[in-house]
Amino acid sequence: MRRVITTKTPRRTARGAALLGALAIAAATVLGGLPAHADEPGAPPAATEPPKVDLVLDGSGSMRTTDIQGKSRMAVAQQSINEVIDALPAETEFGIRTLGATYPGNEQKEGCKDTQQLYPVGKTDKTQAKTAVATVRPTGWTPIGVALRAAAQDLGTGPTTRRIVLITDGEDTCAPPDPCDVARELAAQGIHLVIDTLGLAHDDKTRQQLLCIANATGGTFTDVRTQEQMTQRVKQLVNRAQDTHAVTPAKVAGAEKCADAPVLTPGVYTDREKFSEHRVYRVPVQPGQELRASVSVTPDRAVARDYGVLLQATDSTGQELVRGNDAGSGRTDVASTGVRWSAPGSADDEVSPSPTAGSKGAAGRTVCLVVSNSFASTANVQADSGLPLELTVDVTAASPAPDGPAMGLGRGWILLGVLTLAGLLAGLIFGWLARWRIAVWREN
Repeated sequence: MRRVITTKTPRRTARGAALLGALAIAAATVLGGLPAHADEPGAPPAATEPPKVDLVLDGSGSMRTTDIQGKSRMAVAQQSINEVIDALPAETEFGIRTLGATYPGNEQKEGCKDTQQLYPVGKTDKTQAKTAVATVRPTGWTPIGVALRAAAQDLGTGPTTRRIVLITDGEDTCAPPDPCDVARELAAQGIHLVIDTLGLAHDDKTRQQLLCIANATGGTFTDVRTQEQMTQRVKQLVNRAQDTHAVTPAKVAGAEKCADAPVLTPGVYTDREKFSEHRVYRVPVQPGQELRASVSVTPDRAVARDYGVLLQATDSTGQELVRGNDAGSGRTDVASTGVRWSAPGSADDEVSPSPTAGSKGAAGRTVCLVVSNSFASTANVQADSGLPLELTVDVTAASPAPDGPAMGLGRGWILLGVLTLAGLLAGLIFGWLARWRIAVWREN
């Protein structure tokens, strides 16, 4: 609540304040006529299955290294996992897999097969899970790619997103398969898998590999420096599975031409787009509706500097309706942009099937969404497999927002005219008050 302090105010000051108040009301009236954003769509429906998380723990010999607050990397990881298990949400199905933790020999061929399911993905008996973690001892090689494939099998397939949390302190020592290629392979299968990586070593090669794995599936990378940081981060990732598992992108394949493009209804979609490629999708939009779309493209490998992502909404003839773009220089985790477009209220546009039941024959427009990128690969980097692309589409009731820049400019000129007129009136009133006061002073 604001405090109101009442004081004796000179009459001219009071009149000035009243005038300023009138100006504020006029400005508020004009601004109040500007449209507000329409309500955002509601939360997705509840998932039909529980969130699933598989934690992959590096048990290679280098995990004996003592360089985190006076503790070995393995001891830090084990303590953090125990705390995560204690805090597990009841509905989360949780499992643990190791890599390099059982084969003590020097034969690389055998050591690179070393990945074991320590605790199966499912409802967690906390005592048993913690006991299993306590038995892990740093032993052998680092077959990350093999372990990721096995972890994906642990999680199975289904309609909801699954998460792998990889804790490691080094590069894969067993490639092939290269873990980045495995991550891209898993992403391309459309099995709704996200891989988050935590690195306990801090060299550039390890960092780049773990970034690559995470980026390929839309996951995150964390450079771990302390016990507390690891515990906090793993808890966040496990809890995030509860928030994201219900939002499952649908796999879709864009076309080169709008006429051949898949028809999309509101939802989240995934695709893969090659370097400097165009992918086209179609969205029916009825009169009185507004299309909202956004796209994110992830550079999941080393790319050349100076790149961009463009999202265009066009009609079926290729005429642009609206565009959004994002550009950058140097490696980033994601490039994204979005657009909004409202269908005209008239029925003069082409006729297309309505995406909703009960509106057959309604006049509307098919909007073509064109996703383009200007990424280029660097030397010795595989360019054949596409970059991960996520497209979000929503069709809502149109807001009263202007359909083009002219309307926005018109509103700006109206506001400018109102303020100019108010300024002139204020000048005239203050001038008249000044002359009146001088006349009264002379008479007295």
